[in-house]
Amino acid sequence: MKRSGAIAAAYLLLTFGTGVAVGGFGFWLYETRSVKADVRKATADEYRKKYLHEMQTRLKLTPDQSQKLVVILDTTRNTFRELSEKHRPEYQAVHENQREQVRAILEDGQRTEYEKMLKERDASRAKRTGPSPH
Repeated sequence: MKRSGAIAAAYLLLTFGTGVAVGGFGFWLYETRSVKADVRKATADEYRKKYLHEMQTRLKLTPDQSQKLVVILDTTRNTFRELSEKHRPEYQAVHENQREQVRAILEDGQRTEYEKMLKERDASRAKRTGPSPH
C-alpha cells in the first residue's frame, strides 16, 4: 500500500509541476508577445519627419526633390484639414445622434452617470486634442 501511495503522490506532484511549467511558459509568452498599451504613439510631426527621412535616404532624393516633397506633404496636410473642417458638422451630428440614442435607453440614475462620463471623456479629449466640438 505504501508503494501505491508514493506513486500517487509522485503523479500528483508531476501533474502539479507540469501545470506550473505550462502556466509559467504561457505567462512568459503572453508578456513577451502581447501589445503594450503604454507605448506612446508618434505625433503627426514625428511621423512626417520619419517619412521624409526615409524617403530621402531610401530613394536618395536630391535637395530639389526633398523640397518638392515637403511642398506635396504641406499641400496634402492642408487638403485633409479642409476636408476635416468641411465634414466636421456631419461627424458631430452622427456623434450627437448616438449620444441621444444612448440617453433614450437609460433610466434617470443611469442618465446622470452617463452625462458625468461624457463630461470626463470630453475633458480628456480636450487635453489631448484641444476643445471638444460639443
